Amino acid sequence: MDPTVLPHLPADSGTKARPPWQNVKLIAGLIMVAAVLLVALIGHLVWDTELARAASSPLNLPPVWAGGSPNHPLGTENSGRDLLALLVVGGPTTLQVGLIVGTSSMLIGVVLGFTGGYLGGPADVVIRTLSDTALTIPSLAILIVISAYVREMDVTTMALIVALFAWAGPTRLIRAQVLTMREQGYVRMARLTAQSTPRIMFAEMLPNLLPFLAAGFIGAASGGILAAVGLEALGLGPQRIPTLGMTVSNAIQGSAILRGMWWWWGAPSLVLMIIFIGLFLVAVGLDEVANPRLRGRLAS
Repeated sequence: MDPTVLPHLPADSGTKARPPWQNVKLIAGLIMVAAVLLVALIGHLVWDTELARAASSPLNLPPVWAGGSPNHPLGTENSGRDLLALLVVGGPTTLQVGLIVGTSSMLIGVVLGFTGGYLGGPADVVIRTLSDTALTIPSLAILIVISAYVREMDVTTMALIVALFAWAGPTRLIRAQVLTMREQGYVRMARLTAQSTPRIMFAEMLPNLLPFLAAGFIGAASGGILAAVGLEALGLGPQRIPTLGMTVSNAIQGSAILRGMWWWWGAPSLVLMIIFIGLFLVAVGLDEVANPRLRGRLAS
């Protein structure tokens, strides 16, 4: 989301808010993400996920439409893993990384952003300096170094490592929103009625930011998945837990492109593409729902 576009404008913007279910981009994105989860849910019921383990299937089988076996409809890779089983297990695992990164970064962003934006003073200076510094650090290089020194890497550990640098963006954006909102009439009225600072921040102001926070959460989740896939593609992700990034990493290490094994990297790449496009459409749709300027631009 563009940090210069603030979703909270005066009520007389002249554009009536449309219900979220009428936003085509939001619905399309939700359908794409839900489709990945639904396929994984059905797959766990009808397919043997133990085939995602190494040496559980014949090696290098092509998909069934390319002359492969019906027992492995999407083919297998050179470690004897069934591609369909890898997708069924790896799809939700990859989304789990995004959920952890998005949740942790938004929680930190809400606490620090509200603290700095509403209280101001030395706290705001410290929080602004920390977030601006974190944004200038080459996070991928630091993540690679940290991941290389972690002995036991699982999905949660990798997600938390990625979240180390994912909080700075949400903190900066939320702080900008709070700086605008704290001068509005209802906040001043809450101060006059002697309400406590935490109540004003989290009971009065926070509900008005929920659509913005939802869009920020989706953006943070997408960035977390992208960073995790990058680490996995470099061989620094979890090796024992099937993920889409791990499958792509194995395909790179196994020279799948040079060997013509397109199904090995093509299937997980397609699922990742669906996830990223779906999350992007959800973020854009939520932005349009929450942002009066975008609603006015679309209506004109």
